[in-house]
Amino acid sequence: MASWLPETLFEIVGQGPPPSKDYYQLPVTRSQVIFRWWKISLRSEYRSTKPGEAKENHEDFLENLHLQGQPALIFGARILDYVINLRKGKFDFVERLSDDLLLNIISYLHLEDIARLCQTSHRFAKLCMSDKLWEQIVQSTCNTITPDVRALAEDTGWRQLFFTNKLQLQRQLHKRKQKYGSLREKQP
Repeated sequence: MASWLPETLFEIVGQGPPPSKDYYQLPVTRSQVIFRWWKISLRSEYRSTKPGEAKENHEDFLENLHLQGQPALIFGARILDYVINLRKGKFDFVERLSDDLLLNIISYLHLEDIARLCQTSHRFAKLCMSDKLWEQIVQSTCNTITPDVRALAEDTGWRQLFFTNKLQLQRQLHKRKQKYGSLREKQP
């Protein structure tokens, strides 16, 4: 593994699938894959159970299907594939970026590029369709956003607002004002 990489290449923690309350940790270092678990239970037979740990070097981890099965069960097949790819020297640095940072980056793309990116993975599809992204895009393309437009966007969604033409937008704002204006008049 390259020396410019940090000692811990990847780490994930989480709770086991229901009804389990057990806690798990999977750190992957430059030389080892470590799987740790803590049994969480009110049952008397498990109260004295100590935390467990299984360590394997990268080569042995690839051969140990039982050890591979535990992270796959707890964290999902996608995480197991990611750990195996790390072992093979395939580093996906984009995968390690937070959603907020990716949304910020995506907001600078052209619409055609966002449409293409949306088709690359489930994660990017979710990010490219998120209201948080489209709110950033609308704010960057519009000079001002009135409170009425903001309220309409929160009702219909920022993406929908972005793709609405001006005439439709004016009609929707007018209907919204009439609807909420008549509701305010009825209230004492």
